[in-house]
Amino acid sequence: MQTMNQSTYRNLDYCDLGLIDYQQAWGMQKEIFDLRLHDKINDTFFLLEHPHTYTLGKVAEKENLLSTEEQLKELGVSVYEIDRGGDITYHGPGQIVGYPIIRLSDWKEDTHEYLRALEEVIIKTCAEYGLETGRNPKYTGVWIENRKIAAIGIKVSRWVTMHGFAFNINTDLNYFGGIIPCGIRGKDVTSLSKELKKEIELNEVKEKIVRNFVSIFGYSGTHLTSREKYSFELIKQI
Repeated sequence: MQTMNQSTYRNLDYCDLGLIDYQQAWGMQKEIFDLRLHDKINDTFFLLEHPHTYTLGKVAEKENLLSTEEQLKELGVSVYEIDRGGDITYHGPGQIVGYPIIRLSDWKEDTHEYLRALEEVIIKTCAEYGLETGRNPKYTGVWIENRKIAAIGIKVSRWVTMHGFAFNINTDLNYFGGIIPCGIRGKDVTSLSKELKKEIELNEVKEKIVRNFVSIFGYSGTHLTSREKYSFELIKQI
């Protein structure tokens, strides 16, 4: 396992993309991945929300999508089969999605440790709200007893990451009824607002996530960037 030199200065570019279509964000990830792979940009961390979407990972069982075509159309839910690990999950407004596109060779060349570190970011963020969360030894993600509050699904190619986590904040949990979340039966999903019994300010949570991400992954500094920087036209000029 290769571990970063602790004296190396590493900077993180962070961007809040707001509400963005899943396909658009997926295309953006691929562009940023290629740029990071060829060392044209820093490690990059996106936080965002998606419109109502179900995504199926590479090993997803199709029968875990319970909704019919008619129900999907009525509810306005898009469905995508994508290239991350994991089974099926839901994305929607009120859920904070995190996409780190980072080079693990500058940290640790260990996908297991990477998954645990992503979980730790969420665990520490929940702790700041007085919530005790943890890991399930059988399933990736962050849990409160048998209730899952954050799902994680990643892709790592040539030690550069894509995809990431989905953290339920003010999420409408009814949409999870249209799937078997992560292909796991007999477990519930929950959200920060449900556990705390109040609406949570998303920007406040995002600030905590970024601070914990920077700390856990050992970055020296964070550079806030604008969404406009990552438009396809500008990307091609970097």
